[in-house]
Amino acid sequence: METVLLVVIAVVALLYFLFFRNRPTTRREESTAAGAARALRDESRARPGAQPKQGAQPIKPGERRSPSASTRDLDEVEALSERPGTNDKLSSDAGAPGIAADARGKAALDKRRPTEAAPPSRGADVQVLRRGLARSRESGGVFGKLKALFEGRREIDASLAREIEEVLLSSDVGATTTQTILARLRDSLDRGELDSADAVWKALRQEAVRMLEVNGQPHAIGRGLEVRHPPAVVLFVGVNGAGKTTTIGKLATQLQAAGKKCVLAAGDTFRAAAVQQLVIWGKRVGCEVVHGKDGADPGSVLFEAIKKAEEVGADVVLADTAGRLHTKANLMSEMQKIARSAGKALNGAPHETFLVIDSTNGQNALAQAREFKDALSVSGIILTKLDGTAKGGVVLGICDSLRLPVRFVGMGEGPDDLHEFVPQRFVDALLGDEGAGR
Repeated sequence: METVLLVVIAVVALLYFLFFRNRPTTRREESTAAGAARALRDESRARPGAQPKQGAQPIKPGERRSPSASTRDLDEVEALSERPGTNDKLSSDAGAPGIAADARGKAALDKRRPTEAAPPSRGADVQVLRRGLARSRESGGVFGKLKALFEGRREIDASLAREIEEVLLSSDVGATTTQTILARLRDSLDRGELDSADAVWKALRQEAVRMLEVNGQPHAIGRGLEVRHPPAVVLFVGVNGAGKTTTIGKLATQLQAAGKKCVLAAGDTFRAAAVQQLVIWGKRVGCEVVHGKDGADPGSVLFEAIKKAEEVGADVVLADTAGRLHTKANLMSEMQKIARSAGKALNGAPHETFLVIDSTNGQNALAQAREFKDALSVSGIILTKLDGTAKGGVVLGICDSLRLPVRFVGMGEGPDDLHEFVPQRFVDALLGDEGAGR
């Protein structure tokens, strides 16, 4: 009897030991893993400027990424640590500071993360531009006024041409460009080719695309900035307030994200705030900024920037310039001197000269463009602040009058609000894909 009792006690003790021995260990592992994840998350939030961990995916041009992505990853680690059955995956690194999970934990997280987004389609690009041109598409903008002419219209006669003329002139298209458009429309009307409002609307859009395709170059996929032989030297000119410095910062952000190394030249030495602003952009983007003392010679600053670019193996030099001197003659003379300094530092430089124009200036912008074109070899135009005007037709006037291609358009404050200019997409965004009355 005593033997049986001892056997029963031994069996009960063995079952108790086997059933309950893992409970304290599991709780400790859960607590340690969760605590490590929370500590990592707090450390990440306390250091917002910290570099991403090795193996992180780089941000591509135009890609938006939430600043709290790393925090979400740590939240996922913490959630996994609290989920039954995952403690054995996290416990090995739970007590090590700075490590969220081991290789198996990281693999589990990678499976949960969404794949890379596909490049934006043409339709998506048009929709982005259309949002930026919202003011021009409202009832008081060029699109809204033109659309109002065609809605419910059944008869096409000479009065329609006069009404179109009024809208174009009030939208800063310019008298010469307006007359060119109307002459082509009247010829088609006289030949009986435009027998409906839809046909007139389509012809108007086709004429707009033709004007924007300077020298017959459609730029079907956008030209933007081409870097053939680094370092490519790009000179940004324009009056004060046009947005040169901000545009340089945006373009540098996009180029760096695309794998192009940039050097910024703070050539607007007559305005201390411009140098400081460019330095801030350089720190934000990770570009080296070459600048001199207040009032330093802009040509020497650009010269040194080009030499620095050659030294560090940079792909692009983006050079800021002054926009206001005592007289227009002095300004243009200074721009020519800067261009010569670039040529001395590197044969063929500057390779591009971009004229930055504030599109809200309307016809004044066209007058400014003529002055700079007469003094410099301007290779392209960057139109800024298009989101702040209802007169988007100024683009037509500039391209038609000066025969200079628009290379970029700015429609906001963020780096991804600078867009390569593609004529067909711009017209689709401004005048819409829809026909008259739709």
